[in-house]
Amino acid sequence: MFLKTHPKLFKIVFSLNSMPLQKKDFIEIEFTGKTKEGEIFDSNITEDLKKTNFNIEAKPFIYALGEGMFLEGVDNFLIGKEIGKYQIELNPENAFGKRNPKFIQMVPIKVFHEQKMNPMPGHIFNFDGKIGKVITVSGGRVLIDFNNPLAGKDVVYELKILRKIDKIEEKVKALNDFIFRKNFDFKIENKKLTLEVDKGFKQFAELFKDRYKDLLDLELEVNEKEGEKKD
Repeated sequence: MFLKTHPKLFKIVFSLNSMPLQKKDFIEIEFTGKTKEGEIFDSNITEDLKKTNFNIEAKPFIYALGEGMFLEGVDNFLIGKEIGKYQIELNPENAFGKRNPKFIQMVPIKVFHEQKMNPMPGHIFNFDGKIGKVITVSGGRVLIDFNNPLAGKDVVYELKILRKIDKIEEKVKALNDFIFRKNFDFKIENKKLTLEVDKGFKQFAELFKDRYKDLLDLELEVNEKEGEKKD
């Protein structure tokens, strides 16, 4: 009865829900990233994660479009689209880049032995934040490939946009999770966001004031939680 008596209102609501997505819009998505050969390398869907050995739990993913929170090639595709399901095919230039021969380097085996490690082909190590895969071990030298494992590969994302996020509280939680990987308590009042962070974390959190202002139009204030009182 309501729709029959208010047809113009229904048309307005329908058109608003179908508006194309724009840069900085927050959206919730389900996705699975695969190589062109079908190997899954990323997902937040339970059924697809069961096909891998990642041993991670599927959870909702909310992020801001075009703000470096997801693969740029996917974002560029989604901007201007509407809520729905998409299959996105990306070449290396729009995905994880081409393989760079300069990223294949020789490392003395003594570097590993000093850390009581025995490198073998296929092993993956973290070198001060740089991830490298062992290619060969011979003559006291280890050949390491520092290219992204997906560099040079065509990839496919099967993706469903579940909804556009309107509530500011959900946006704050999503940004907190992306930046800090923590679920801080917070309150929003008069265009000001107050975060309650762990002791010793305040100075780091304040580095992102501009980020919160740009994406959420909120002034960030950071307070440290009081330490537990000792008896």
